[in-house]
Amino acid sequence: MPKKEFNYRGHSIEELQGMSMDEFIKLLPSRQRRSLQRGLNPAQRSLLENIRTAKKNQNEGEKASAKTHSRDMIVLPEMVGATILIHNGKEFTPVDIVPEMIGSYLGEFAITNKPVRHGSPGIGASRSSMYVPLK
Repeated sequence: MPKKEFNYRGHSIEELQGMSMDEFIKLLPSRQRRSLQRGLNPAQRSLLENIRTAKKNQNEGEKASAKTHSRDMIVLPEMVGATILIHNGKEFTPVDIVPEMIGSYLGEFAITNKPVRHGSPGIGASRSSMYVPLK
């Protein structure tokens, strides 16, 4: 079975990358469209510049990468193929940008809370745990 080709609202990734920003914005959902029409903030602008320079300076076989705290940046077609290190409040989570992420926010791919792993109770946890044998 052949691999399904990526389409975003009827446009291939090559068409999306060839579009101007205004044409691309018209394809987005209303929340993302409004955000981009208002313009990029300085942090988002510097992230785009960093990705562009990283793509220009990358060697053969390696991915372009950039660090950011800007979790509210929308994934644009020119970001596809790059690795972005997104800050989750504690550390930078590496995220490979693939075409299916276009139109999403970067923050959706770097979870900010760690799932709770309940173990055995520690010393002084409660009166009932006093009788649990220590390891």
